[in-house]
Amino acid sequence: MVKEDYKGIWVFAEQEQGILSPTVFELLAKSHDLKAKLGGSDEVTAVLLGSDVRGLAGRLFEYGAENVIIAEHANLAEYSTRPYANVLAGLAEKYKPSIFLLPASPTGRDVAPRVMCKLLTGLTADAIDLDVDEDGTFVQTTPNFGGNILSHIAIPERRPQMVTVHPKVFSPLAPVSGATGRIITETVEVEADSAYQVLESTPRVFAGKPIAESDVLVAGGRGIKTEEDLAMLGELAELIGGQVACARPLVDCGWLPHEKQIGQSGTTVKPKFVINFAISGSVQYLSGMQDSKCIVSVNHTKGAPIYDVSHYGAVEDYAKLLPAIIDEIKARKQA
Repeated sequence: MVKEDYKGIWVFAEQEQGILSPTVFELLAKSHDLKAKLGGSDEVTAVLLGSDVRGLAGRLFEYGAENVIIAEHANLAEYSTRPYANVLAGLAEKYKPSIFLLPASPTGRDVAPRVMCKLLTGLTADAIDLDVDEDGTFVQTTPNFGGNILSHIAIPERRPQMVTVHPKVFSPLAPVSGATGRIITETVEVEADSAYQVLESTPRVFAGKPIAESDVLVAGGRGIKTEEDLAMLGELAELIGGQVACARPLVDCGWLPHEKQIGQSGTTVKPKFVINFAISGSVQYLSGMQDSKCIVSVNHTKGAPIYDVSHYGAVEDYAKLLPAIIDEIKARKQA
């Protein structure tokens, strides 16, 4: 393998039932940032698989794709691991991208390691940042050891350099209506996976608005002592028009479902306002909410890591402050 033969930045344009994942637009935006830092010669290409998905190319161009590779086949209509992995690996072998970005979604996490193995390259999983260092090396950042440390990873020899990236860590570009680019149509032969069959697909039902879509969040962490205190978080969330969220310990103890968890192993969020109660701030948690527009934190420990990303904070026992906040809001609503 000759590294110099590999050029360009690819983004896997993940779609389901004709709807593109929002993370795709975020990765297209970041690709342009990487392109500039790498010298400006790498083209940004979206790779679109499916059946009857050609109409999505225009939207990819609007959000920054310069090229769109389209591979359509009836056996790609529903996601299936082996067919998708075979097609993506075949396209990568043909076009030789230098960097290949995929969403850290269930689909991206499933297909990326299989493509990596077929291409005999490297893969960084669940990255929360991408950059180019002073030597021109593409570097990926990901939390490790339960979110207690950040690892900076490079793939110096093998190509393409593959990464799955958490949603909502980058902001998409403003769409340019009517933008166009080059469409590359690939004719692919795809064998159905005889060991895999989609029997039924149903939309996921959330209790309330998904936390990733909520503008206001009230989050609790390991320091929440009782389910009664957790109910107070729900009361505050209702008063200020938000949703309850949490750090991983409240999910582990069964008090809240996984869909409410913020963090590397949960959901990445970017609300307009989030207030954290009894959350110390592990790297795992911070990576999931540090880009929120306004962060308020209440923790009894002075110097807790959560304060490093907070705009406002109170060093106080939440059990004393939370009821007072609720009472004050109720009083003002009645005034």
